[in-house]
Amino acid sequence: MSKASAQTHPFHIVQPSPWPVVGSLSVLVLTVSGVLYMHGEPLWIIFPGLAMLVFTLIGWWRDVIAESFTEDHTAPVKVGFRYGMALFILTEVMFFFAFFWAYFHAALFPSAEIGGVWPPKGLHTIEPFDLPYLNTLLLLLSGTTVTWAHFDVIEGRTKDMVQKIGFTVLLGITFLGVQAYEYAHAPFAFKGGIYPATFFMATGFHGFHVFIGTVFLITSWFRARRGHFTPDDHFGFEASAWYWHFVDVVWLFLFVSIYWWGSGAL
Repeated sequence: MSKASAQTHPFHIVQPSPWPVVGSLSVLVLTVSGVLYMHGEPLWIIFPGLAMLVFTLIGWWRDVIAESFTEDHTAPVKVGFRYGMALFILTEVMFFFAFFWAYFHAALFPSAEIGGVWPPKGLHTIEPFDLPYLNTLLLLLSGTTVTWAHFDVIEGRTKDMVQKIGFTVLLGITFLGVQAYEYAHAPFAFKGGIYPATFFMATGFHGFHVFIGTVFLITSWFRARRGHFTPDDHFGFEASAWYWHFVDVVWLFLFVSIYWWGSGAL
């Protein structure tokens, strides 16, 4: 009996996969090694767990991409992908909501220990219309190029789509480079109090999400070059565009609240 005749529903039953177990083990190793690094162990101790995690991601994504060329990804399954990605982005929104809550709690109700003012007395903040403004322009431009790439794939212009995704990747890498330079020349350190702690946690995790989004787009770039996307079937790229717009919007909130308003310039 063939698979098509045996299956009486339109949903994809995933075959046994090693990736959930391998991924869980890699995250466990990475977490333990990260804690050890924070307690004085050398940096190289986190590399095995990190390598295992990267291996898991590559293998898992490879398998999902291979499934997309079979009949497994039916219309209801594709709808499930969309709901899944939307819910994933919602969890990321709540993740950043926690950092904004911590920041505004400290900013709106400054304690006596920091002088009863925000930003704390004696703290030199980063000029918002310097490197942060440059990064804002970079991300806004990248949001434009990734949207342009989406229109290209809808119109069947694969070559133009590849070009626009490449521009977006370059803008994302430039953003990370500018942020790294900003961190290296910041007038305060992570352990400098409540302002530096909330600043580096919020902007640092956003930078990490930009890195993830850049990897997501690089994967889409390679897939686009190989002709994996069509006007009717390109959710792999569309999901990366959703994620990129999410990091764009979060950065706008960070720029206005932490860099601009938080510096006392607004």
